[in-house]
Formats: sequence, C-alpha cells, structure tokens
Amino acid sequence: MPISNKVKQQIAKASWIRRMFEEGTRLKEKVGPENVFDFSLGNPILEPPEAFYDAIYECLEEGAFGKHSYMANAGFAETRATVAQIHTLESSLEYGPEHIIMTVGAAGAMNVTLKTLLNEGEEVILLAPYFAEYWFYVDNHGGVARPVATSSDFDIDLDTIEAAINPKTRAIIVNSPNNPTGRVYAHSSIHGLAQLLERKQRELDTTIYILTDEPYRVIVYDDVEVPVVADYYPNTILCTSHSKDLGLAGERIGHIAVSPRAADVDDLVNGMAFAIRTLGFVNAPALMQRAILGCLESTVDVDFYRRNRDTLYHELTSLGFEMERPQGAFYLFPRSPLDDDVELVRYLQKHHILTVPGSGFGTPGYFRISYAVNRKVVEDSLAVWKKAAEELGLKPRKVPTA
Repeated sequence: MPISNKVKQQIAKASWIRRMFEEGTRLKEKVGPENVFDFSLGNPILEPPEAFYDAIYECLEEGAFGKHSYMANAGFAETRATVAQIHTLESSLEYGPEHIIMTVGAAGAMNVTLKTLLNEGEEVILLAPYFAEYWFYVDNHGGVARPVATSSDFDIDLDTIEAAINPKTRAIIVNSPNNPTGRVYAHSSIHGLAQLLERKQRELDTTIYILTDEPYRVIVYDDVEVPVVADYYPNTILCTSHSKDLGLAGERIGHIAVSPRAADVDDLVNGMAFAIRTLGFVNAPALMQRAILGCLESTVDVDFYRRNRDTLYHELTSLGFEMERPQGAFYLFPRSPLDDDVELVRYLQKHHILTVPGSGFGTPGYFRISYAVNRKVVEDSLAVWKKAAEELGLKPRKVPTA
C-alpha cells in the first residue's frame, strides 16, 4: 500500500472546502469561469495594502548581508518585539518578544501549539460549527477532538461545554469571528467561558487552555468589537495569521502570542520553539517577517467584504433562505432548505453555484457561502439564486435593509 491507512482514511474524510474548490475548477473548464458562481473557498480576493508593497521594496533595497539566513526558531527579535507591542496596545497585558513565536500561518501556529500541549489521548473541545481542519490538527498530535454544539444563533453554550469537560480536557479552540458562521462572541460570552474554565480547573486540579484562532479579527462590521480573550482568561494562547487582514494567504505568515499570565509561560514558549523546528516549519518566512513590520497597522478594504455581505444577506433572505446575519469574517451560513445539506449543495451545483455543506463543519443542515469573491460574481449570481429558490419552493419575504 503506497500510503498509510490513517492518511487514506483522512483523505476520505477530507475537507469539503477543498473538494468543492476542485469541483469548481473542473466546472469552470467545462462551461467557462464566467458561468460559474464559486462561493466555496474562503480565499481572500483583495490585494495587500500599499504599505505592504512599500515594505517589500524597502526590504529588497536594503541588501544587508544575512537578510535571508537562518534565525532563532521563534523568529526575528525585531519582528517579535513589534508584534508584542501590538498585543500590549490591544489588551490590558504587557507582552514582550519572549511571548511571541512567528509561524507559518495560523495553521502552523495551531499545529505548533497542539504539539506542545497534547499528551496522547487528551481532548480538545471544538465549538461546532468549526473550521474543518481543526479535527486533523488535533489528531496530528495524538489528541482527540470533542465537538460541542453552540446555541441556535451560534453563540457559546456554557452548559454543553461544561458537560464535555473532563479530566482529559486540555484545551478548547475559540474561533471568533467564526468560520463558517461569521459570529463574533460577545464580551459576556467570553467572560462566562473564562469563569467556567477557571472553576473546572479548580475542580479537576488541571490546566485547560483556550486556543483562540483569530485570522479574521479585523474583518468585522457594524462597529462590532472582538473581545481580547487573554484579558478574561490567563491560560490563553492566540494563533493568527495575516492571510485575511493583509491579504497574504499565500505568503503563510502568522504568529503565536502566549498570554504573559499563562501557566508555565516560559515552558510553553520553549516547547513551541522546539516544536516549530521538529515539525519541519523551522521558521516563518524571513522576508515576510521583515515586510510585515511596515504594515501591521494597515488592513485590506474591509468595506468591500461588507458590501458583499449586505447584498447577499438581503437578497437571499428576501428569497426565503434563513440565516443569522454575520458580524465578521466573509461567510454566510444559511439553513439548508433540504433535509440533507450535501444534497442541497449538489443541487446548487446544477445551477453552477458552488457552496460547502455544513456537515464539513460539524453542523449538518446548513451550508456555507464565502463572499470573498469579485463583486461581479455576487451581482451576476442573484438571478441564479432566485431561480434556485423558486425551484426549492422557498417563500419570498420582505426584509428591511440595514
């Protein structure tokens, strides 16, 4: 057998997101890209801000010796110090470079963190709906993923979390703004979660970490505020990237920020610096570490995503689709009009609309629409959505504009 049984099984369960992306590629070749409305992949469409290009040119013009050499596993000291300053400004805590590990994107950050934390068989709570890859990240390092449902409007449900916590619980992953729902957990929700975990740590005489995954932190709308989880809970480890806020998904640049108040903070950071090397990432890309120094206070045009959200949310709810209004990220997560969300996605494919079933996010009965797409795709798709809604028997309704 050319590949392991485990990998073979995982491929069979692999992310619906990539599967739909590949289906989209085939469909575009068959009928032409202008006739396919691909809402499947959360691939940031916006180019980085001008500050990024200015920073790149400056890096290249400097030409100093050793710019592309090996570095400390945790990353360049100057970059870590600058990132630490940003976290200090955003929180009530004092971060230093010793609390920062530069990583190969948020996925690298999550894998480094989980490798550092997990003993064989320990559990990580996933709040469903959850980013599909979390399951594999936990399994990569001998852990057991434990999905827990959120409330009907996708908020944190403290009762279901408490019921899931046991002596094997090592961490809970919090993703806000959330992929796939666009939900931003309010200050009260994070405060409640922190109180619950503090109590369970005392009861079980253990340490439970919150891993907060925040690549969409600045992609928020309507003046919604994203809480700083570390302000509420000492044992917080933040994993993030600049894939969305700077439009650098392909550059794979992110970091870990360990709360200065975390238990055994020095051991955690030392363990992460070791794990990043043994996992084969070794370092975050040198050029990107230097480039982001000049643009950490810049962002892509968030209003572009807001306009796409407003158009699709209003038009689809008017057609009869049911969904929560997303507060951040760039996804809608409507309820499936058919009992089987996979069947619904296959039905939409026949109309050349590509989406992803909620089953891929641990929440059957829904489907995900990514509006990180060209504005023309949104506008041209509306007539097709209308035809699909009519065929599905949805009842139009009047929806006030925001």
